[in-house]
Amino acid sequence: MSETIDHGYFKPLRKVKAPTDVQLWLKSKAYSDILGFITALNSSVKGKSYKFSYEVCERMQTVAAIFQFIKEDMDIIPLEKDQRFGNKAFRVLGEKIMEKSENWIKNLLPEEMQGAVIELKSYFDESFGSFIRVDYGTGHEINFIAFCCCLYKIGYFSPNEYVSTIFFLFREYLNLMRKIQRWYNLEPAGSHGVWGLDDYQFLPFIFGSSQFVSNPIISPNEFVEPVMVAKHHEDYMFLECIKFINEVKTGPFAEHSNQLWSISGVATWTKVNSGLIKMYKAEVLAKFPVIQHFVFGSMLAFDPV
Repeated sequence: MSETIDHGYFKPLRKVKAPTDVQLWLKSKAYSDILGFITALNSSVKGKSYKFSYEVCERMQTVAAIFQFIKEDMDIIPLEKDQRFGNKAFRVLGEKIMEKSENWIKNLLPEEMQGAVIELKSYFDESFGSFIRVDYGTGHEINFIAFCCCLYKIGYFSPNEYVSTIFFLFREYLNLMRKIQRWYNLEPAGSHGVWGLDDYQFLPFIFGSSQFVSNPIISPNEFVEPVMVAKHHEDYMFLECIKFINEVKTGPFAEHSNQLWSISGVATWTKVNSGLIKMYKAEVLAKFPVIQHFVFGSMLAFDPV
């Protein structure tokens, strides 16, 4: 994934401004890079539980340390009163993130990588939700993946760190986002409601289902059983997601998470995993409401492949 960028970095710009532009995006270098990165991450954790032995490099730990800075800001920002959904204090957090992120990223990078800050900041700032709409969804999730992808492109991470990218860095990001989602009662961005996969996330279900491929410690029809979730959620991302859903939603699982319920009827985890990737390509990457906000620079280019 590491490569040399032979042209200047610049502030990434929106390119998908109309539904007809989606087809250009699907044929772009950025689409190919992001989908290829997701596929590589998915393959890296196939059949592995969190107990799999992996190392977290110092650079990755330094990236994750930024999340602690964000949590510290959350602790000192008072919530606004009488706001059941979408607490506007999230906008204050957003101002702090956008104000501080340039220095955070600069402090990560060695001198020879400093030019990439302008592009990395754009994806980082968009990773935590819309500070204007006070919502979060798969479009923000993809920005964090873009941020990670760019760190690989400039050689900040090495290719043998895919497992730790998911098991450590992405998991730390998910934990932060769950805290933010609950603390500020963020609205789901463009949610499909009960017919969607999840109000907020999609990728952890892909990576989580990959963990069960060739390692079917439970079958797909068992992930909805509370006893299985309680027993195995500390070892598998998919079950961590189910545990979170059960904590924030009430009523029968088949009603509040219908799409996931239907997935439990799939015969094998191999089919679940491939089906989720196919769904992600169709329902996230190919949807104008999601991709219209994505920006393109020199590392993730809108140019055709």
